[in-house]
Amino acid sequence: MKFKTIFGALAAATILTTLPAGAADKLTIDPDHASAHFRVMHIGYSRLQVRFNDVRGNIVFDQADITKSSVSVVIKTASVDSNHKKRNEHLRSPDFFNAKEFPEMKFVSTRIEKTGAKTGKIHGNLTLLGVTKPVTLDVTFNRMGPNPLPGYNKIPTAGFSASTKIMRSNWGMKYALKGIGDQVEIWLEVEAQKK
Repeated sequence: MKFKTIFGALAAATILTTLPAGAADKLTIDPDHASAHFRVMHIGYSRLQVRFNDVRGNIVFDQADITKSSVSVVIKTASVDSNHKKRNEHLRSPDFFNAKEFPEMKFVSTRIEKTGAKTGKIHGNLTLLGVTKPVTLDVTFNRMGPNPLPGYNKIPTAGFSASTKIMRSNWGMKYALKGIGDQVEIWLEVEAQKK
């Protein structure tokens, strides 16, 4: 019995030491609770605010060491919504997002750095209109816990807010630069569930 007890303890210890410590959570972005917005100056009068309604992707989230985390986001360009039918059609045209030729824009992280207890910077590449350039997002981790909403069965859910600024002309979007601002403010609100 003593031999079996010792052997069992050693086997358990071996199994425990081979398991990853604080393994990262693999999360899927919930398209029903995710949105991407942008804001741009309109002829110097006001900042037009627009959103994309179709945001999807995956997150590997390591709470113990966020530098080991990663993000991949895909936004359907045809889902652009400025609350104005005619303007939406123009935004989908080759003058802007050219949704027919480029149905998706993508952001894929290359490196994540921690800046505070719940803040960080996500460095990555944004592909828009067939052009890929580096972008850095400022991100805040809001919370993670069992989702209390009906139908979610208390599945572990994480929430994030992120923002950045880009010059749209760097991606070849040069329509009406004299009237519509070149600098675009972007922010995302994302909830993601554990797989």
